[in-house]
Order: sequence, then C-alpha cells, then structure tokens
Amino acid sequence: MTAPIDGRTFYRLRAPGTDGATSTAVSVRVDPARPDAYPVYLAVGGGRRRMYLTPDEAWALWRCLSEAVASLGEPPDHIRTRVAPARR
Repeated sequence: MTAPIDGRTFYRLRAPGTDGATSTAVSVRVDPARPDAYPVYLAVGGGRRRMYLTPDEAWALWRCLSEAVASLGEPPDHIRTRVAPARR
C-alpha cells in the first residue's frame, strides 16, 4: 500500500455488541507526522472512549491486551479477518 499524502493511516473493525443486534466501532489512526510524540490514536465506540499513545505505550498496550484476551480462550469468528489499512 502506498502511504496517504498526509501520512495518516487508519485501521478499523467492528465488534459485535453483547445484545447481538448492535456493534461497537474500534479504530486506530497512526499519524507519524504528529509533533507531540503521540502518533497513535485509539477510539472505541465511535470515539466515546479514546486515547492518544506514544509508540512505546501502544506496544505495551498491545502486549498486555493480547495476553489478557488470549487467556479468555479462542478468538471469536468476527476477529478472524484481515484489517487493511485505509486512508480515511
């Protein structure tokens, strides 16, 4: 994939809701050009829960979260998909 003109890349996935009828948006934006050293932006639930992260914080979150959810058992079917980077 070629990098977007502004340098930002987005990754999105929807998680099924607990009621089976709704879903929750999960998105991550990577913006290497951010001058404040927080190039990773995480939003869960349409931006209701959001956080800016440094690369080191993002890696630490990834490691802890991956171990935590792995302890819950096999991944659900909805997660067995490729998350392709997008421009927007």
